[in-house]
Amino acid sequence: MEIFRLIFSSFQENTYILKDKSGDCAIIDCGCYDKTEFAELVNLIESENMNPVLLLNTHCHLDHVFGNRFVLEKYNLRTLCHESDEFNRINSPQDAILFGLTMDTSPEPGGFISESNVLKFGTTELAALEVPGHTSGSLAFYSEKNNCVFSGDALFAGNIGRTDLPGGDYDTLIKSIRQKLFVLPQSTIVYPGHGNATTIGDEIRSNHCFIFI
Repeated sequence: MEIFRLIFSSFQENTYILKDKSGDCAIIDCGCYDKTEFAELVNLIESENMNPVLLLNTHCHLDHVFGNRFVLEKYNLRTLCHESDEFNRINSPQDAILFGLTMDTSPEPGGFISESNVLKFGTTELAALEVPGHTSGSLAFYSEKNNCVFSGDALFAGNIGRTDLPGGDYDTLIKSIRQKLFVLPQSTIVYPGHGNATTIGDEIRSNHCFIFI
């Protein structure tokens, strides 16, 4: 599996495109906001001869769903996400106004996923992990074969997601990270929703949010 990262919008959100050896690809957290960013996404997909077959959301805050409507119109794909994040999807236009932005409501999901689900495209498998705390429906997507996890806004390099927004809870997030992410092999590469990649081992050893917990 090849992993591509595009950084979109004023939120500097990481959109990941995962390319299976078959050419099929999955898009995680499509955050492209305007026509220039839409074109950047399409240019990457076309230049790498990728066939989008899966759209996933780690959670449905506005910066992670900006591009969902575009992907639906361009590739006929609806996102898969956790049902508990419907509140954030539905309220994203109102949230956008607070940041001086405009957006339509992100399209209804094609289905809901939970920890029991394994998402497949080509020969690649991603296991869904429930990591609530940043939002009540936050997910991470883990590829054991490729030794990596897409953590959304649960875990960052040296930090954790904010918990002061609706559905957020600090104690729940700490528990999620300890029980779902820190149990992965320490060599696992963490691809977060913002910022640079890290590893599980580095975060166990040096993430300041856990040093005194």
